[in-house]
Amino acid sequence: MRETVIVMLGGLAGIAVDTGEVAQSGSTLRAIETRGVLLCGVDGGLAGFADRDESGNWSGFDTDLCRAYAAAILGDGEDVRFIPVTTAERFSALADGEIDILIRNTSWTFARDVGQGFDFAGIAYYDGQGFMVPADLGIASARDINGARICVQGSTTTALNLEDFIAANSLTVEVIEYQTAQAGLDGYIGDECDVYTNDLSSLAGLRVSLDAPSEHVLLPDVISKEPLGPVIRSGDSQFLDISRWILFSLIAAEEFGVTAANAETFAASSNNREIRRLLGVEDNFGDRLGLAPDFAVTMLSATGNYGEIFDRNLGQGSELGLRRGLNAQWTEGGLLYSPPFR
Repeated sequence: MRETVIVMLGGLAGIAVDTGEVAQSGSTLRAIETRGVLLCGVDGGLAGFADRDESGNWSGFDTDLCRAYAAAILGDGEDVRFIPVTTAERFSALADGEIDILIRNTSWTFARDVGQGFDFAGIAYYDGQGFMVPADLGIASARDINGARICVQGSTTTALNLEDFIAANSLTVEVIEYQTAQAGLDGYIGDECDVYTNDLSSLAGLRVSLDAPSEHVLLPDVISKEPLGPVIRSGDSQFLDISRWILFSLIAAEEFGVTAANAETFAASSNNREIRRLLGVEDNFGDRLGLAPDFAVTMLSATGNYGEIFDRNLGQGSELGLRRGLNAQWTEGGLLYSPPFR
C-alpha cells in the first residue's frame, strides 16, 4: 500500500514538553501496526535528504531511512506517510503524536536528549557546521569574514555555534537571523548578507538549488560537531530498541556486503553466524524486538544498506556529490559501525 500524504503542521514551537502520556513501552509499535502506516517527520524540501519532484514523489537520504523503517516494521517500504515539519515545529509534532519518528537534520545534543521527553536512536549522519560564500569574494577561511553580514536560521544550534565561533575568534560581524533555512538562503541570494551558515549537508543541498551553484563555495572550516539521527518520544523502550537496531541493521549490512540485490541469497546460504543473526536465520532477534524474524531482509530488499542509501542520494554519483568522510564504515576510515549482532 502506498500512502504518501502531505500534512503541514502549524502552531508548534518549543521542545520542553511532557510526553509521558503519549509514549509508553510498546504503544508506538501498536499504533503504527493498527494504522498500517508509519508517520515520518522530514524536512519540507532539502535536496539530497527530503525533497519532492513536480509529481509529489519524495526522494532523499532521510526519506529512504523512513522507507527502511516502514519496511522493517510493516513489511513494505511504501507504507509511510512523509510529514514535512519545520525546525520550529519538529519537536512539538513528535511530542504531540503527529509523527512516530523524526528523521530530519536534527542534531543530537545534551539539551535535546536530557529532560525534554525525547530519545535519539543513533547517529545516521555525521555532520558539521560550515559557511557558504560567493566565489568572487575570494574568502578562503571563515576566520576571514570579519566585518561580514552573516545569515543564519534563528532558534537553532547553528545560531548558538555561530555565537561561540564569533566570540572565540574575536570577530566583528553582523548576524541576521531568519525563521527558516530557506528564508536565510533567500536573504543570502538577495544580498542581505555576505555569508550563509548552516550544517554542511544542508549547505550542499541548498547550494545545488541555486541558479549558478559554481558561483558559490563552501569554506573548508567546520566549526561544530553535528551528529544527526532519528528521534522518538521517550518512555517507549521497545520502540527505542526497534529504532536503534533498524539503523544498526542498515550499517551492519553494508559492512557485511549484504545489499538489496543479494539479501535473500545471504539469508539462504551464508555461513557467517552474525550475518545469519542479522537476517533472522538464527536466534530470532526480530521476535525480541516485536518485529518479523526476517525484518532486515525485507528492509534491505526494499531500500538497500546504509551505503546504497547514501550513494544514490548524497554520494559522488548524485546531484550533491558528497564524499563519505566520517560517514564511511570504520573499516574505511569513517566512524560508522554497528554493535555486534550477538
